[in-house]
Amino acid sequence: MSKEMDYTSPSVQFFHDVNSSRAFTKDNQNYINVLGVEQLNTLSGTSLLDIFLDANNVVEPHYHQNAAELVYCIRGSADVSLFNPFTKQLLTYTITPGQVTNVPQGWWHYEIARENKTHLLAVFNASTPDVILGSDLLAFTPANVMAHTYCLDEKKWKEAIKPLQPSTFIGPPQSCDRSYHRANPYYQQAPYAYKSPYYYY
Repeated sequence: MSKEMDYTSPSVQFFHDVNSSRAFTKDNQNYINVLGVEQLNTLSGTSLLDIFLDANNVVEPHYHQNAAELVYCIRGSADVSLFNPFTKQLLTYTITPGQVTNVPQGWWHYEIARENKTHLLAVFNASTPDVILGSDLLAFTPANVMAHTYCLDEKKWKEAIKPLQPSTFIGPPQSCDRSYHRANPYYQQAPYAYKSPYYYY
């Protein structure tokens, strides 16, 4: 209960239909609904994203600077990958209905649906789930800074990220046309056994 909230006010809200608060839409099968304090003003210290994905769709790499995230699988299955900054490990957990993965605050992570009609619920310990997206970091960091910092060919870097759209949220973009396919989307990465969660159409 919030001490600042006037629970006698006629504007106080105790109900909200999350289906009516779309945060992002890729298409009819891949979208995210949001519930935070902006949608339901009595919320205090909690919020959620209601995530719907078809197979191979990705909630793009990102991190939440203000909250931890609990990813709960309602239907289908998904790989939830998170980077542990203390051990320098990329951890991948496949979750199915009733299973969860906890992502600590500020940790880089992403989710990839393994099945069509996958439904995930992401619960946050903040009234609004702030986010910093990988596509925004890549799109808005000047190419000359990336090239200089990592000793890259600036021209090749610009060419590589040219198709990238800021604020992708759910990838790959509908305009994505891959001219290659991987026969085996899994590989081993020393020194840790790591299953790559990339699946190609």
